[in-house]
Amino acid sequence: MNGRYRFRRVVNYVNLSTPLGLLISVIGGASRQSGPNGLILAHGYRYRFPIAGAFTVGNVVLTRRTELDERLILHEGRHATQWAWCVGLPMLPLYLLSMLVSVIVCGHQASYNVFERLAGLDDGGYPRAPLRWRR
Repeated sequence: MNGRYRFRRVVNYVNLSTPLGLLISVIGGASRQSGPNGLILAHGYRYRFPIAGAFTVGNVVLTRRTELDERLILHEGRHATQWAWCVGLPMLPLYLLSMLVSVIVCGHQASYNVFERLAGLDDGGYPRAPLRWRR
């Protein structure tokens, strides 16, 4: 594993985001397995919230699916890096605020969400929704 991914894994354990992700995976009934670049893939998550094909908390990628394609794993890996940048748990309110701004701007929770745009909208399977207003 590349040194930057090892560093991300350590930071996300220390900032408690990966332990939170593991706890969510246990509560959600997901089975866990090692993934690429230090990620932990948690398949079979049983809750319908949040509404997404997959979501990441720390280095834990949670999904209701049995498999994730390579592009979505890359997208979720970028979110794991964002958890490290945001020093862990502050990522949650920042992400929710960014989601609210996106809904206000275009009516879609991801299209103008700065975290989703930085993680790659296309890789995450999100549309590029138009702005609600134009001059």
